[in-house]
This record gives sequence, structure tokens and C-alpha cells, in this order.
Amino acid sequence: MVNTSAYISSRRSCITIMILVLLIIALFPLCLTTGAVEIPLSEVANALLGQPVEKHTWEVIILETRLPMACTAALAGAALAVAGLLLQTTFDNPLAGPSILGISSGSSLGVAIVMLSLGGVIGGSIGGYMSVLLGAIIGAGVVMLILLAFSSIVKSTAMLLIIGVMVSYLASSAISLLNFFSTQEGVHSYVIWGLGNFSGITLDRLPTFALLIIVALLLSFMMAKPLNALLLGSRYAENLGVNLKATRNQLLILSGVLTAIVTAYCGPIGFIGLIVPHIARLALRSSNHTTLLPTTALAGATIALLCNYISVYPSATGIIPINAITPIIGVPIIIYIIINRKKILYLN
Repeated sequence: MVNTSAYISSRRSCITIMILVLLIIALFPLCLTTGAVEIPLSEVANALLGQPVEKHTWEVIILETRLPMACTAALAGAALAVAGLLLQTTFDNPLAGPSILGISSGSSLGVAIVMLSLGGVIGGSIGGYMSVLLGAIIGAGVVMLILLAFSSIVKSTAMLLIIGVMVSYLASSAISLLNFFSTQEGVHSYVIWGLGNFSGITLDRLPTFALLIIVALLLSFMMAKPLNALLLGSRYAENLGVNLKATRNQLLILSGVLTAIVTAYCGPIGFIGLIVPHIARLALRSSNHTTLLPTTALAGATIALLCNYISVYPSATGIIPINAITPIIGVPIIIYIIINRKKILYLN
């Protein structure tokens, strides 16, 4: 019976991963062909393979705009989804997400200080872009340091979660004050950034973003065994040789780094980190992190690519902000989870 259950679980995992990979393969070219300018799939293939393209403008659009945008969406979705999974397991809370600890708010505060203090005049220059990027990373880093400091004092994960929420409220209050005293141009620039988008990374900046995300994801995958031990409870985890304090700090750092990188480059993206781990659990019917982590990453990439496709589909009206799309997908899932929480084994 045990072997049969393991076989069924392994088969379900393989099927789920294959479906997600096929969805990514289907969505990726859709993101490359859809937009203000409709480009045939054959011409997209020619541009990617280095073959002659019918129109030079098509080649520029594909390689300089749509390809980095699609790659950014896939990587950002995977990063936020894994960050959400790490936090939900760490705090044993199915409604925990990357924004719950204030890390996203910290990044937003850092960007607000840069944009609003400069009056929003950052333009598209490298200096302005790097200032925003640096502000987001420093803001997230400060919040992470605060949480790690409290982590050495507070042993309860529930209390640490509450502290994170309080830090988030403080950051939001500071942002509101900065908006109140800022210029109209500064507020406008910050609001646009806060809507979230995957179009802010050029082809030249993509390798750095991809390297940071991939390294953080690989380090997260290496935490599968401690995460599985945490599912059994703190006492069982300690009996298995898990250092709870060190493990919790490592998970906080990894989730914080993943969230900070995405927020710095793409703005605060909501709901993906909250809903995707649940989608992965429901698909696998398991919380074994050995398979759940890669499945969550693939599901996050799939959802983000879908949101990216929806955002560029109404080409006549421009690009829809990502944060206007994610709640449409996320809210029904969260309501379903809340209503059926007694029937679903989230942390089995």
C-alpha cells in the first residue's frame, strides 16, 4: 500500500510538472506575438534564431521588448511563488505571503524615498534606474535586518509574523507621508511604479536579474528537507536535528531576497506569492517540498506569464498594470481556500 501511494504521488507530480511546462511553452510565444504590433510566429522564430526578419522593427520589438518582458515575468512569478511557499511553511499559515512581513513595503518605502525626494524626475537614465533599484534593495534589507533582530528575541513564529505586519504598517504610513509632502510629478511616478510591471528590464539588464533569481531559487530548493521537518511541528523538527532558529532565519533571508529582487526590478506584485503555493498543493495533493518547491516555481512562472499575456492583449489601450490583473485571479482562489479550509490538507 505504501509503495502504491508513493507511485501515485510520483506519477501525479510528473504529470503536474509536465502540464505546467507545456503551459509555459504555450504561453511564452503568445507573449512574444501579442501586443500593439501583431507579429507572426514564424517571424518571432526567425528573430530568436538569428535569421532575417521581414521588418527590422519587428526584430527590435521582439528582442528588446517582448523577450525580456516574458523572461522577467516567468522568473518573477517563480520567485514570488517560492517566497510565498517558504513563508507559509515557516509560519504554518496558509495566508502568509511575501508582503506579510513588510519586505515588499520596505522596498516600496526605499523607492518612495528616491522618487519622491527627487520629485519623480528620474527619467529613463541609468543613474535614475540604479537609484530606484538601490533604494528598493536597501529598503528591503533594512526590514530584513529588523526582522532578524527580532527573530533572536522572539521565539514564537506567530509573534514574529505580527511584528512583520506592524513593520509593514509603519512603512506604509511613511510612504503616505512622503506622498503628502511630495510634488505632483513625484506622486505620479511612484503610483505608476507601484502598479507593477514586467517591462522595466531591458535585454542588457536581464542576465543580472536572471542570475540573482536562479541562485536564490536553487538555494531555496536546498531547504526542502528542513521545510518537510517543519511540517511535523517544532518539537519533531528539533528531534530530527533541525536548528529551528537558524532554519527560520535562513528561510526569512531567502524569501526576503526573492521578494526584494522582484520588487526592485518590477515593483510590488501582489497575490502571486499568496495563491500559487495553494495551487501547487492542490494539484499535487501533497506538501512534500521535494516536489512542491519546483512545482510551485513552475506554477508561479505560468501564472505570471498568463498575467503578462492578459496585460498586453488589449493592444489598442496600452499595457494593463499587473496589479490590476492578479486580484482577479487571486481573490476567487483565496475565497475558495477560506471556505474549504477544513476540507483541504495544506500542510500534510
